[in-house]
Amino acid sequence: MPTLEWIGKDKVVNHHQEVPYRVLERQYSYDEAGQHAEDNGSENMIIHGDNLEALKALLPQYEGKVKCIYIDPPYNTGNEGWVYNDNVNDPKIKKWLGEVVGREGEDLSRHDKWLCMMYPRLKLLQRLLAEDGFIFVSIDVFEYANLKCIMDEIFGVANFRNCISVRRGIKNVQAQFETVQALSLGHEYIYLYSKNPQAKLPKLSKDFEIEKAGKWDTFWRGTDRPTMRYEIFGYCPEKGQWRWEKTRASKATRNYEKFLSEYADKMSIDDYYIEHLMATNEKLDFVRMNETGTIQYYVPPQSGKLLSDNWMDILLSGSYAGFDTEKSILLLDRIVKWIATDNDIVLDSFAGSGTTAHAVLNMNKADGGNRKFILVEMMDYADSITAERVKRVIGGYGEGKKAAEGTGGNFSYYELGPVLLLPDGNLNEEVGPQKIREYVYYMETKESLPAEQPTDEPYFMGLCRNTAYYFYYERESVTTLDYAFLSTIQTKAEGYTIYADLCAIPQETLRKHNITFKKIPRDIARL
Repeated sequence: MPTLEWIGKDKVVNHHQEVPYRVLERQYSYDEAGQHAEDNGSENMIIHGDNLEALKALLPQYEGKVKCIYIDPPYNTGNEGWVYNDNVNDPKIKKWLGEVVGREGEDLSRHDKWLCMMYPRLKLLQRLLAEDGFIFVSIDVFEYANLKCIMDEIFGVANFRNCISVRRGIKNVQAQFETVQALSLGHEYIYLYSKNPQAKLPKLSKDFEIEKAGKWDTFWRGTDRPTMRYEIFGYCPEKGQWRWEKTRASKATRNYEKFLSEYADKMSIDDYYIEHLMATNEKLDFVRMNETGTIQYYVPPQSGKLLSDNWMDILLSGSYAGFDTEKSILLLDRIVKWIATDNDIVLDSFAGSGTTAHAVLNMNKADGGNRKFILVEMMDYADSITAERVKRVIGGYGEGKKAAEGTGGNFSYYELGPVLLLPDGNLNEEVGPQKIREYVYYMETKESLPAEQPTDEPYFMGLCRNTAYYFYYERESVTTLDYAFLSTIQTKAEGYTIYADLCAIPQETLRKHNITFKKIPRDIARL
């Protein structure tokens, strides 16, 4: 497969593995009762901090669990300023990523900077995406070719599904000139990729404001297929073809004859079609010859139409928060409704004004679902604008005819906390034992630490694939795996993995009882 090369790529391809793991620190919770310090147990999250570190912090709980990802990264037009200091140690990358990207002198290296910023974030997003999940990435002409190349590399060519076109507003300033440099940009793109080539997209349709009634249309078609020409109602065309093969057409004529003889005086054909569909889940075909001798087939009532990758019926830009790059709530409503159902998780790691959370709350209110959202925003307005919008959506906003009823719901607001493992390899004890246990258990099992912890086995973390995991750790003292500790173990398992500072049991005895000793902090794996 062809790959894209750029200056600095070799320094960022695996940079996501070097990003330090930070804990998430809840600042407050919010629900219909308002804002409060107490944890309301919400699974909805708004995280303030660099999304590279935030995505790494989400892995222990959410790797492989996010059904729908939507991101709207910087488009790198040269007009906007963006700063992402990713702490890559190479001097060239530090120089590039530590500077504002601008158009001064048409700095071509800004494309390298942009790719260096995007690549590790997409690598972490790919890990968070569920096997049946999908990711949507908004972009325009400045980086859409580069983005396609790195997404093919990270997600795989087989997982590319669509490049969706969405309408953008156009300022009509060209009419005053006789010549122009280029045509106005009338649309942008959304790349759609899956995690797994076998994942199936749900059917996407757009509802009509008024349902279209059923109608009759000509059964003859101009395409010329001799095998699809046969006699019906005593007539066989000399050219062209019938719409359906003979067996289906014959059954359709019988269906119409049955309707005429048994139901036509009781109900319309539309009502008959719908009633039969609801009772049997069978879509009936009908074929007839009308009063003028034209052979016709029945087109059922339609409540909507199937959509393609042309979404020009939606304007890309939103107006809720007044952001220059704010996305339309109609766009996110469509994506969330299409992909996420019931208890699915929706993630937006370039959250901006919070449109994605708005859409999730809208859909939950509309169908009673329990979708969860995770937003990440690095800018200081994460609380004052992003979270504030979500609060207003939950409680209701606007006045008079523009008033919008609240959706209900809740969330918790987080800041990125300290690193869990210090550069010298030691544990950062300031993060607390619970966060350490969550991390260690995930690194061992790739599963979240069970919520219910036994009180009679304080060092037991959980049972996974018939192995029991223990983390024998005390902040103020040295712990030793000895016979006294083994006597406290109550969980029955085929094997045991036990973390402690020291071990006083011979290796042969450990092997005999299927016990694996791991030294704190030496044997704690790095994420």
